[in-house]
Amino acid sequence: MKTMNNKLPNLNGQKILITGGLGFIGSNLAHKCLELGAKVTIYDCLDTHSGGNLYNIHDIQDSVELVYYNILNFEQLSQHIINKDIIFNCAASTSHPFSMREPWIDLDVNSRGVINILEAIRRFNRDVKFVQLGTSSQLGKLQYQPADEKHPEFPADIYSANKSVSEKYVLIYANAYKIRATVIRLSNVFGPRASIHSSEFTFNNYFIGLALQGKDITVFGKGKQKRNAIYVDDAIAAIILASQTNKINGETFFAVGDKHYTIAEIAKKTVQYIGSGKVRFVRWPKGRKLIDVGDAVISNQKIKEVLDWAPRHDLKNGLIKTKAYYRNCLKKYLR
Repeated sequence: MKTMNNKLPNLNGQKILITGGLGFIGSNLAHKCLELGAKVTIYDCLDTHSGGNLYNIHDIQDSVELVYYNILNFEQLSQHIINKDIIFNCAASTSHPFSMREPWIDLDVNSRGVINILEAIRRFNRDVKFVQLGTSSQLGKLQYQPADEKHPEFPADIYSANKSVSEKYVLIYANAYKIRATVIRLSNVFGPRASIHSSEFTFNNYFIGLALQGKDITVFGKGKQKRNAIYVDDAIAAIILASQTNKINGETFFAVGDKHYTIAEIAKKTVQYIGSGKVRFVRWPKGRKLIDVGDAVISNQKIKEVLDWAPRHDLKNGLIKTKAYYRNCLKKYLR
């Protein structure tokens, strides 16, 4: 387990807007920003396809401004972008399978919603710093490994395609309008406050939900595909660090873990450190193998060099911390 500086800045008095702030990453970001002294506004419509959970902020609800609006409403969104210092866009429809069933919904949230944010920034708050969340899955099947930020993109599903195009919108606005914007691509983030109740969301968090209930984990095929997994605190550190410098405006970074595991290994370690069930290998469901990208080995070298960031948690201690969080609130996440 490697460590670097990862020293987070003092955010005293900074006015921060977190779209999708009731979701997994957004709510963890809200907790950390408050801890660092920021004034936080959470903007979320609790879209059922996005994994938001009001319990995620139950302990800080009195300390944040909570706005129940949708990023697809440009006028409402614009009102809350004015006078902000930082905007973190964590709002997304996050399910790969759902995006294939309902491509128009995914298109609206993951593409048009981002255009709304960018246009509101361009018109009403050119000085704000904007951090957009991307995903490693937008690369599709890798042409070389480890993949870096220069790797070509051929997404295998609608969600990944829309995350790819929304990233390009951000980079266009950064270049054409000098908007202070950066994209942080993440990969299989896991930890407290995740949506662990459904396979529609990140597979490793669903594994965690099954293990916490003592249920068996099912793995499609032999589970030999390699994946990156990053503990949420490490992802949050990268996102916040990206918001505090102008030297990375108009750039994209992979914030991913140092080590890659097969899906079977992730399942087995989840059972080992969290649950009492077993790992079962089953046939691929119809249509799912067609959108699987195979091995996804990603480099985090660029963000280490530029932002002096590195993950502090490996899979084992991340899973142990995750189990501790859910110990007394599991029912709040099984819905």
